[in-house]
Amino acid sequence: MTRSASNGEEMTMLEPGHVSSSSSRSSAAGTKTTTTMREPRPFTWTGPAIVLGFELLESIAFSGVALNMVVYLGTVLHGTTAFNAAHVDTWNGTTFIVPVIGALLADTYWGKYNTIVASLLFYLAGLVLLTLSAGISPLRPSPCEGISCPPATGKQFSVFFAALYLTSIGTGGVKSALLPFGAEQYDVDGSPEEVRRKQSFFTWFFGAINLGIFVAGTLVSWLQQNVSWALGFGVSTFCLLLAAAGFLAGTPWYRVQLPAGSPLKDILRVIVASLRKRNTRLPAADHGGLGLHEVVEDGDLQKLAHTKGLRCLDKAAVKGANDDEGPWYLCTVSEVEGVKILTRMAPIWVTCVLYAASLGQMTTTFIQQGMAMDNKVFGRLKVPVASMVSVEVAFMLLWVLLHDAVIMPLARRWGPAGSAGLTQLQRMGVGRFLVVVAMGTAALVERRRLHSFGAGRMMGIAWQVPQFVLVAGSDVFCGIAQLEFFYGEAPVSMRSICSALSFLALSLGYYVNTAVVTAVSHLRPGWLAPDLNAGHLDYYFWLWAVIGAGNLLLYMLLAARYTTKQALHSPSSS
Repeated sequence: MTRSASNGEEMTMLEPGHVSSSSSRSSAAGTKTTTTMREPRPFTWTGPAIVLGFELLESIAFSGVALNMVVYLGTVLHGTTAFNAAHVDTWNGTTFIVPVIGALLADTYWGKYNTIVASLLFYLAGLVLLTLSAGISPLRPSPCEGISCPPATGKQFSVFFAALYLTSIGTGGVKSALLPFGAEQYDVDGSPEEVRRKQSFFTWFFGAINLGIFVAGTLVSWLQQNVSWALGFGVSTFCLLLAAAGFLAGTPWYRVQLPAGSPLKDILRVIVASLRKRNTRLPAADHGGLGLHEVVEDGDLQKLAHTKGLRCLDKAAVKGANDDEGPWYLCTVSEVEGVKILTRMAPIWVTCVLYAASLGQMTTTFIQQGMAMDNKVFGRLKVPVASMVSVEVAFMLLWVLLHDAVIMPLARRWGPAGSAGLTQLQRMGVGRFLVVVAMGTAALVERRRLHSFGAGRMMGIAWQVPQFVLVAGSDVFCGIAQLEFFYGEAPVSMRSICSALSFLALSLGYYVNTAVVTAVSHLRPGWLAPDLNAGHLDYYFWLWAVIGAGNLLLYMLLAARYTTKQALHSPSSS
């Protein structure tokens, strides 16, 4: 480890695989910040490749539990339908909320690397206990005898749910930190080549997630239902164990950034300071932020340029007679701009919730539609209706290849010189457009199905393929771009938290979907009739097309007015 000074700035240079921090700097307001620098070195794919392999194995492990959980509760633990649905929904909600908590710990206290390692301990403990609960006779009820199915005892349920929620804590912690940790392996210096490398990483990270889902939804699920539940859960455990071993073995190659303090505290400081100085006069608007407070010594932190708009927050950076009262009275321009970024991102995030609710049709009403269709293909081969989700994942992987190998290179070639192709906001818009087309396609297919039923024919399930292909394309365009957007636009100190917003949007999307179903069942019960042949599921799909179109228009208005982050200085961690 060496110390060097350049242009009056002191930096801590680190050997690969090591981290360090310096906290000798303090702002004029008295704020103390912990920062890190890493030793520059030529880019290698070693660190990112390990992270991608980790994500593939972790996705198999998690999906091997999640995809078949309701089946396990019903067929092995003999829970009731309502009990099973309620507990699976609660577990899913917990799983996608935990990443926000994990992200807060990663950004504030532990750092991303330590958060991943600590989460793996919970994760492995949960999967091992789950495998044991499925394999040891006293930990599960006796099999059904005829119509008699003895329910699980309180002890058996306790062991099972303890394993399930340990798994939830573990996967939540990993999901909160792994993506931003992988992105930090790049020394992005603003060059087009570095930008393309990181963009490709987000694409393949998304592909690794969905390839894992596909493997779990086919191979692991088949083992669970046809060979042994303990063997299926054991495969998930082995995959995670292998992922953990590979991740730890790769430690010497990682670039590791330490946390820089509580980002929530910095947000509160800006809000409190701006409220305290709400009657303070701002410098002229055309001064471009001149006259506002900034610390110039922090060469290893990302400095943000002053932007127009939300001028009420600028008052937190105006120097006044009471600046000696401490950091709760005076903030830097970069701190103020960080809060502006979050404020501008919030409406975009709301459209992500509605978008996630639209995607929720794929695993609910699309499946119900398929159950009312002829599932034979090629004359004799029967296709399980639920396997259409795996078909969607397969098409998603093809979309990933098309996105990364064809669409983005063409966009770079036809776009301005040095551009990265379609922007994140543009790709998110394409994704929102495609989901509207998918809902309209599903409505047309359902209308044709009802007509065929009226004519005494059953429509083949292959007619569903176009809507699944469109959903897959929508998910690729929007899913990858959202990962990049929430990571790239976030202030450096809040990247884990902002990356976790995608998972929170997914969680809330499920609740929005439930609310719409409940409202429709009360207001238009004929649309979702128990017998779909007597109902109008096509009207329900048209409703979601309208919701999606409204969400798209709202998004376009917000995206057109969105002010992207403007960094004056990008640290090696950005």
